Amino acid sequence: MLATVKTAAVVGLEGRLVDVEVDISSGLPATTIVGLPDTAVQEARERVRAAIRNSGCTFPMKRIVVNLAPADLKKAGPAYDLPIAVGILLSSEQIYADVSQTIILGELSLDGSLRHTNGVLPMVALAHQEGFPAIIVPEADAKEASLIEGTKITPIASLSQLVSYLRQEIPIPEYQPGETQEYTPPAGSITDLAYIKGQEHVKRALEVAASGGHNVIMIGPPGSGKTLLARSLPSILPPMTTEEALEATKIYSVSGLLPADTPMLRHRPFRSPHYTISNAGLVGGGHWPRPGEISLSHRGVFFLDELPEFGHSLLEILRQPLEDKVITISRAQGSVTFPANFMLVEWIQCN
Repeated sequence: MLATVKTAAVVGLEGRLVDVEVDISSGLPATTIVGLPDTAVQEARERVRAAIRNSGCTFPMKRIVVNLAPADLKKAGPAYDLPIAVGILLSSEQIYADVSQTIILGELSLDGSLRHTNGVLPMVALAHQEGFPAIIVPEADAKEASLIEGTKITPIASLSQLVSYLRQEIPIPEYQPGETQEYTPPAGSITDLAYIKGQEHVKRALEVAASGGHNVIMIGPPGSGKTLLARSLPSILPPMTTEEALEATKIYSVSGLLPADTPMLRHRPFRSPHYTISNAGLVGGGHWPRPGEISLSHRGVFFLDELPEFGHSLLEILRQPLEDKVITISRAQGSVTFPANFMLVEWIQCN
């Protein structure tokens, strides 16, 4: 029997719909996953097998073919575990439910519990945009998913709970978000400009730069407070709007840097990479492109400590984001564009 479950993938910072098609037929027991899966998706075979057995269901000892469509879109990450498990249970007729209008996301543990999944925010945003009335996410990601207003989020703690829900044995209430908590940086990570004594001319220059969104270069001897002043710049920047906060939160969600207990990133980011950083670490990239330090500073401050120590190639990379406010990563398979609208602050040491 053929079963189809809807899920989503993340390409760059945007979601893409993916159909998980599961077919079970007679033959030697084997599970095959096709549709350009990466290693993490291939390993879902073992996670799903153990999770189904440990959730009180039966893993069919037949030939199982899982197709992740569209087949030309590369699939990465463990977010396909739960939709694959549901597809196998539907195809083996262990559950009967209409999930054609439901998006299912989540990584499975071997005991059937659901783990936090990176990139939930852009995937839920896509589901809402496409008009899906119901979205099933891990319980740990319900707060993050609820940031998209107007979505019906069903939080699930384990595969066994989802099976009981689809069998209509238990009800699971829609997640009701409370007051949105804002991310508070750790104590000591943010310096308030008001606490800095002296350097009135530099503080005045930073105020002008903050009001106009200008870039800054500071030149001075060691110990004059250039780094401290740069770190205090976010304290005088205006608060992020809701749209800006969602943009920044989406970047940190895809990168796996978003705190689980406070999903909305409201404080403007401050990034200060070391001069030994690689090109990929600065702009993003990798086999499966992820945002780099430039995009992580979007809507915030990008600080280059000891500017002359950075290589010429690294400084040349900054040309596009400073001009276009975006960074484009091109690979043979295609191009991905990340936002990069930041204030650049540099300092140069002189004697």
